[in-house]
This record gives sequence, C-alpha cells and structure tokens, in this order.
Amino acid sequence: MSSGMILFAHGARSPAWGQTLEQLAESLRRQAPALHVQLAFLELQPPDFAQAAAALEIAGVDDVRVLPVFWARAGHVDNDLPPLIAAARARHPQLRFEVLPVLSELPGLIDFVAARALMRS
Repeated sequence: MSSGMILFAHGARSPAWGQTLEQLAESLRRQAPALHVQLAFLELQPPDFAQAAAALEIAGVDDVRVLPVFWARAGHVDNDLPPLIAAARARHPQLRFEVLPVLSELPGLIDFVAARALMRS
C-alpha cells in the first residue's frame, strides 16, 4: 500500500504563480520521501485533477490525500472539487480519497500567520 497527496490549487496564466506550490510539494517530498506528491490545478495550467490522479495510479498509490491549497472554503472547494474527485473515483476505483481542510482550517495556522505578521525583520 502506497500513499499519495494531491495539492489542489486554482491555477494562473503565469507559470511563475505555481512556484510556491512546487516548493510546498518539494518540502513534502523531503519530509515524507515515500509520499507521492502531485500538483493539480482547477484551471489555466496543467496538470488538472484527472491527470494528477492518473499519475498517482501509475505510481501504485492506493490512498490519496487531497490538500486544497485555498485559504478558505468556498465555491472551488465545496462545488468544484467534489465532482473532480467523483470522476477520479470512477476512473480509478482502487484509489481512496480523503480531502484535508483548507489552509485556514489547519490547526495552528491562523495563529502562526498572525505571529509571523507581527514579527519585525
């Protein structure tokens, strides 16, 4: 049994926009070398969610955690993500998906951001 993670974000016209998401993916890979990490964008840039799920299946992943890289729950997480997961489940029935909280709901993150905002360089 192998684990994977999809970092799901909006996407942008500028490829530079995704650089910090790539940095997050690399950090996850360093901290959990056995974890297969894929990026997935809702629109404007590849790969999309279907491509990310397919790549995880090819890598032999069974369990997929989806991290919505959005600050708060809203239309994209509540409305766009569920059909993408449903479609991926239909194409890859062996994959089990778990959706993690959005960034602002991760324990301690709001206090962490507030503390960093108050720090002087």
